[in-house]
Amino acid sequence: MLKLIGDAAGIVWQYLDANGPASATKIITETALNKIDVQRGIGWLMKEDKLNIEVIGRTEVISLK
Repeated sequence: MLKLIGDAAGIVWQYLDANGPASATKIITETALNKIDVQRGIGWLMKEDKLNIEVIGRTEVISLK
């Protein structure tokens, strides 16, 4: 399970690095990850202090630090 979450975190990081800030929904739509894996990957990256999450209107926008 730990490898699966680490892999998801890597995919989320690579997506944000290539495409810039995005919502979790956009990351789910544009990667091969499912909702739970994206959430786990975001959690991993937040724990490592690699992400910013900003609320714009009603949308959480995720970006790399």
